[in-house]
Amino acid sequence: MRHINDIHNGQKSVDKIKDQVKQHPWYLRYHVSPPANWMNDPTGFSYFNDEYHLFYQHYPYDHIWGLMHWAHVKSKDLVHWEHMPIALAPSESYDADGCFSGSAIEIDKKLLLMYTGHVITGPNSDEDLIETQAIAISNDGVVFEKIDENPVIKGLPEGDFHQGHFRDPKIWKYENTYYAIIGSTTKDQTKGQAVLFKSNNLTEWVFVTTVAKAGNNQGTMWECPDLFELNGKHILIVSPQGISPEDVYYHNHHQSGFFIGDFDYDEGRLKNYNAFNLLDYGFDFYAPQTVYDKYGRRILIGWMNMWESEMPTKKFGWAGAMTIPRLLELKDGRLKILPIPELGILRKNEVIYKDIIIKGELSLPKVDGDCIELELELDLKDASLFAIKMRVNEVENEETVLSYDITKGLISLDRNRSGEGVKGIRSAEYELNDNKMKLHIFIDKSSIEIFIGEGEKVMTTRIFPKETSKSILFLAKGKAKMLSISKWDLSI
Repeated sequence: MRHINDIHNGQKSVDKIKDQVKQHPWYLRYHVSPPANWMNDPTGFSYFNDEYHLFYQHYPYDHIWGLMHWAHVKSKDLVHWEHMPIALAPSESYDADGCFSGSAIEIDKKLLLMYTGHVITGPNSDEDLIETQAIAISNDGVVFEKIDENPVIKGLPEGDFHQGHFRDPKIWKYENTYYAIIGSTTKDQTKGQAVLFKSNNLTEWVFVTTVAKAGNNQGTMWECPDLFELNGKHILIVSPQGISPEDVYYHNHHQSGFFIGDFDYDEGRLKNYNAFNLLDYGFDFYAPQTVYDKYGRRILIGWMNMWESEMPTKKFGWAGAMTIPRLLELKDGRLKILPIPELGILRKNEVIYKDIIIKGELSLPKVDGDCIELELELDLKDASLFAIKMRVNEVENEETVLSYDITKGLISLDRNRSGEGVKGIRSAEYELNDNKMKLHIFIDKSSIEIFIGEGEKVMTTRIFPKETSKSILFLAKGKAKMLSISKWDLSI
C-alpha cells in the first residue's frame, strides 16, 4: 500500500505543472522528455505486448536529482511516446534512498523489472551505502509490484569488490538460464568492472565472475553495463566514471562507450576484446540502454545530458531528455550507429538542393529551423575546411558550429555561442572516404544530434539559444561541393 501511495503522490506532483512545462520553447518535440521535474538514466528499455517500454530515473518532486523513482513511457513505433504512471517509488527498507537504474524482461507474459535498491547508511554517501538488486513484476506493463523475496541479490562475494558500489543490473535469458551483468568497482575504487550473476528462478542468484575490468584510464567505476551479441561478436557497453582527458577525447564529466569481444558463457568472461571506444563524441550522452526488438534489431537510447552540467531548463520546471532511438549495426568489425528509419514519418515540407558550390559563407532559402532534419552529402577534395552553423542568430551572436578540418582530419562541435548553458568544443578524428562526407542531423528545440558518415561517429549536444535563432549557414575554406542536401520540418 505504501508503494501505491508514494507513486500516487509523485504523479500528483508531476501533473501539477506538466501543462506549463511543455509550452516552453526549449521543450523537445520528438524526444522523450519528462512531463515535469527531473530525468536521468534510461532504464528498463524493453519490448512487451507489441509495444516498446522505456523507463527512466526520475525525481517527481523537483527539477533536481533526488530520491530516484522509475517513470515510464511506451510506444508502438519508437517515435510517438505515451507517458504512463510512475512505475516504481522508493518505499521499502532495501530501496529507501532510491530505486536506481536497471532493466526489464518479459517473463511468462509478464513484464519484470530488475533494479538497484539504494540505501545510504552514514554521512559519506560515497562510502556509507548499501546497494542490492530487487525485482518488481507487472501483469499489464503498467502497475508493478515488488516481490517478497527482495532483495534478490544482497551483495558481492569477498574479493576485489567495493561492497557499496554495485548497481544497474541488465538482465537477459540465454538458453534456460537468466543472467544479470552489474556495474562495480574494485575495493580501492581505482578500476571499474562489470560482474555477472546467474539464476534458474529469478529469486536465487549465484555470482559467476568478473566479465571485464578497466585497463589503463578506462574508469574507476563502471555504471550501466549492457552485454549483447551483434553479428557474431559481443558488445559490452559501459558508462565509466573517472576517465582522464586524453588529447581531444574524454572531456565530459563521465563517458559512455563499448568493447567488442567474444563472450564465453562457460567462463562468464568477455575475451579478445578491443580498445574502449566512445558511443558518442559530443557533450551530452550517458547511461545508454539497448533492446532487441521484434525485427531483430538492436536499438539504443541514451540520456541526453551530462552530470555536473548546468541545465538551464531547470528554472522552467524540468531537466533531462533522451536521445532519439539509434540503430546499432556491426559491419567489418566496426560498430555503426544510425538514426532509426521510423523517424521518417515525422517529415514535412521537404526541401532539396543539388550540386551547390560553397566558397566562403552561404545560406539556402528554406533551409533553416529549430525542429528539423538535414541530410547532406559533400565532396571536400578542393576544401581545407567545411562548417555548418546551426541555430544562427547574427543579431544575438548565437550559433552552434560543426566543422571539419580536412588537413587535420578532425571534426569538431562548438557550442561556445549556443546560448545559455555550459560552453566548449568536442572533437573526434574522422577520415574521409574518397574525399566525401555524409552528415545526418536532427535538431529539436534544445538539442542537436549529428550522425557522421555511415554511422562511424555521432556527436550530441544540448543547446539553449533564443527562440529566434533558426538560421543555418554553410562555410568552406577553398571550395566545397554539396552534392545534395535535403531538409525536412519534423512534426510530431
